Amino acid sequence: MSFSNGNRVAVLLSGGLDSCVLAADLAARARTVYPVYVRQGLLWESVERHWIDKFLEAVAEPNIKPLREIDLPVTDLYNSHWSTTGESTPGHRSGDHEVYLPGRNLLLLAKTALFCVLNEIPAAALGPLAGNPFPDSTPEFFSKFEEMASLALGFSLRVETPFATLSKAEVIWLGRHLPLELSFSCISPAGLDHCGACNKCAERRKSFQQAGVEDKTRYQSLPPLEDSTLQ
Repeated sequence: MSFSNGNRVAVLLSGGLDSCVLAADLAARARTVYPVYVRQGLLWESVERHWIDKFLEAVAEPNIKPLREIDLPVTDLYNSHWSTTGESTPGHRSGDHEVYLPGRNLLLLAKTALFCVLNEIPAAALGPLAGNPFPDSTPEFFSKFEEMASLALGFSLRVETPFATLSKAEVIWLGRHLPLELSFSCISPAGLDHCGACNKCAERRKSFQQAGVEDKTRYQSLPPLEDSTLQ
């Protein structure tokens, strides 16, 4: 099975900087974007959803279709993981390996691929960056998944990773015209705000500095970045 409307693309939209800029950038390139949010039972998801709605409303891009939410819970397997318990959340001095969510992209893409075939969307896009250390974020993984999903579902699915050669600072620069303060990157939210003290907040703050773009994000606290391993 193949689909003739090749400009349609499902974007895995987590609400973070990378996926928000990706959705807006693809829409600006005259792609018809179908944003997909996969709910897995992680602690920060209700806050992510709040900010996704705010971002999409503010961008008001006609090429971005209404958000589709898909359920794929992992709490039965992640039962003692920090992402579901909130215990020992990786702080601003932690390394990237400490925020690894096992099987994250494998699971997200599996159900999104099915969404694509059922809705005649020939491509799925997500926003891994250069230097991503995780095994399910490599070019080989995405190529193999594309091949496997196409075989399993009987259609030609493309997996697109347009930001795979960019740093987060470069993505911020690319999206500097967007309301980036309405994206959400925190793994230990303080109400609806970024905590400022977790690994992802430190990465976000440092990347805004590197990009030379004003960071309008609301943080509950601002630990010195010079103490972070993200230097």
